[in-house]
Amino acid sequence: MQPGRFFCADAARERGDALVGTAPYGTVWVLIEYRRGWPANGYDGLALDPGTKALVYSAAQTHRARILLVRRHGRRRVEEGGRWAVLRHDGLGGPRQQWGRWRRDEDLLNIATALDSPGEAGRPPVVLVCAHGTHDTCCAVRGRPVGAALSARWPDLVWECTHVGGDRFAANVVVVPDGVYYGNLDAASAVTVVEEHLADRVHADHLRGYTTLYPPQQAAVGGVLGRFGPASRYAYDVVGTVRDQQGWRIRVSDRTDRAREFDVEVRSHRTPPRRLTCRGPANGSALVYDVTSIRDARA
Repeated sequence: MQPGRFFCADAARERGDALVGTAPYGTVWVLIEYRRGWPANGYDGLALDPGTKALVYSAAQTHRARILLVRRHGRRRVEEGGRWAVLRHDGLGGPRQQWGRWRRDEDLLNIATALDSPGEAGRPPVVLVCAHGTHDTCCAVRGRPVGAALSARWPDLVWECTHVGGDRFAANVVVVPDGVYYGNLDAASAVTVVEEHLADRVHADHLRGYTTLYPPQQAAVGGVLGRFGPASRYAYDVVGTVRDQQGWRIRVSDRTDRAREFDVEVRSHRTPPRRLTCRGPANGSALVYDVTSIRDARA
């Protein structure tokens, strides 16, 4: 890091910014392999055929899907086209994927068709590492070493990607379509976190949240994981959420033992205005979710 230069991820670590409850909600992702330089605004900035670009964007909006540009780590020959994928977390059927290839812009119209189909179950998850340096410096400075380490270990699963949110938590890793965000990673911790995730053990350390849950619910599940230790991605269900004047009362059920349920109290507060991104021109206030108690629901 350059002395005297502001890096949002350094500042966030010095402040001790809270990770949990910062994963953006979402259950569908569109990945488009793009080996050339990424515009700061990702897909929106690509010079694609306007009609194709608009139709893919409209289809993604209809399904509330996030479009991310992806590429393999390292210097590669720049070619037109590549692969595309639609990944979804179906609440009933579990994670599903559909993959294809594109060479001409018009080939990307197949994404719209794939968004209307269920996709294939049983495929291994995709590991995305945000390395979008034109969006935020920390995403490249911290993300690319993590991309290198993970790609060396799991070359078929790992892709670098454009902005996933939470620049100050770089390096950020998102496992899709599982819908799990991890942050504050370096090369060593990323390998450990992904290795554990692929073994179906999610730890509270480095966990930003599950994208299938809203922030207070993410905090509640993160609190249970922190109290009782790592567990399967699908070990816990949020079966009740009640908003009150103080915050939320969230009931978390253990899928492996239905007799175990926990009532988790979550409160929120806003931080003082601070600089949250490397490129952001102004200070912003972040919403923080705190778990204040975890009780056995049967008590």
